[in-house]
Amino acid sequence: MNKLAYDCDVLVIGGGIVGLATAHALTRSAPGTSVTVLEKERGPARHQTGRNSGVIHSGIYYRPGSLKARYAVRGAAEMIKFCAEHGIPHDVTGKLIVATERDELPRLHALVQRGRENGIPVRELGPAQITEYEPEVRGLAAIHVGTTGVCDYGAVAEHLAEISGAEIRYGAGGEVVRVDRRPGLGVAVRTADGTVVRGKVLVNCAGLHCDEVARLAGDDPAMRIVPFRGEYFELARPGLVRGLVYPVPDPAFPFLGVHLTRGIDGGVHVGPNAVPALAREGYDWSVVRPRELAGTLGWPGSWRIARRHWRYGAGELRRSASKAAFTAAVRRLLPAVRTEDLVPAPAGVRAQAVLRDGTLVDDFLIREAARTVHVLNAPSPAATASLPIGREVARRALAALRDGHG
Repeated sequence: MNKLAYDCDVLVIGGGIVGLATAHALTRSAPGTSVTVLEKERGPARHQTGRNSGVIHSGIYYRPGSLKARYAVRGAAEMIKFCAEHGIPHDVTGKLIVATERDELPRLHALVQRGRENGIPVRELGPAQITEYEPEVRGLAAIHVGTTGVCDYGAVAEHLAEISGAEIRYGAGGEVVRVDRRPGLGVAVRTADGTVVRGKVLVNCAGLHCDEVARLAGDDPAMRIVPFRGEYFELARPGLVRGLVYPVPDPAFPFLGVHLTRGIDGGVHVGPNAVPALAREGYDWSVVRPRELAGTLGWPGSWRIARRHWRYGAGELRRSASKAAFTAAVRRLLPAVRTEDLVPAPAGVRAQAVLRDGTLVDDFLIREAARTVHVLNAPSPAATASLPIGREVARRALAALRDGHG
């Protein structure tokens, strides 16, 4: 590879919001840096970015000092500003986190403390104050988080793609099938249509496939993506909910529980539950990819999760199989809801990194190798935090570019 053989300085794999925010940050922080983004779908944001509930998270849930806490708090403010500046639909709604059982009260109070440590304004509410915000919601106590909002992350990703200054290749020309990395030279990627794209530095933002891309590059990521499908319903009577209503989460899991989200279109999303997906892009039970399923089942961490959390998992599977069971979970927060109020809506799949010992990776996980930056765990709240994550990944990629004398 001589100087003329490079197609770009930085090659980004993945056209979700994190990959596009990284491309945007690269061209903003180092003008003149050439960036190519490879995305196997026909447009941006077709997976985690475009299939979530659109919440701009405040950062209240995340351990103080963690990347999730720092980037979500900063990212929420930046996302609202970005949407306002670029005319992207958004709304700062605030949200309630509601305790419906006595044993949830200590966890609710711990969230108040965590919110304050993370610099987030939190107001504690009693039962009467809950109904001032949400007349149909019932609980023993709640907290109101004023900085939570909603937006259209698909539109954010499309706009980032437009203004990034990167060349973006979609479809077969963006589907990576082989990576040849030579630390002294750079990276050559072969795509599904036979094209070879050469870059000086590789950035892996492949989401549901990030561990596979890491292995293609010759790196052992020491984790595996275990896909969890989040199944949603739409509320047929959206007037039952004014804003966003969440249960008190179980700190043992990265999932936030079944919640109610009024989106920017005025509809109310209900969900998600979290069930194992039978494919990385397994958006319903009928999608089974034997090779991917075998990869999940062959990873020791998958079995350790199952043994450790089988009771929780059984509840999630029951709610997936039974609409009545799902309705009962919603009714704890919203007693007026009926089974017929829940209309099936498109599902999402969470790309959850799991370690060999069965640990669910809790924080964002960014790893570096020769001429490469891998984003190995970036599920929710990564969309909220995408602008700061993009800057951090770009910073590391530019350092690799300098170190490689690019």
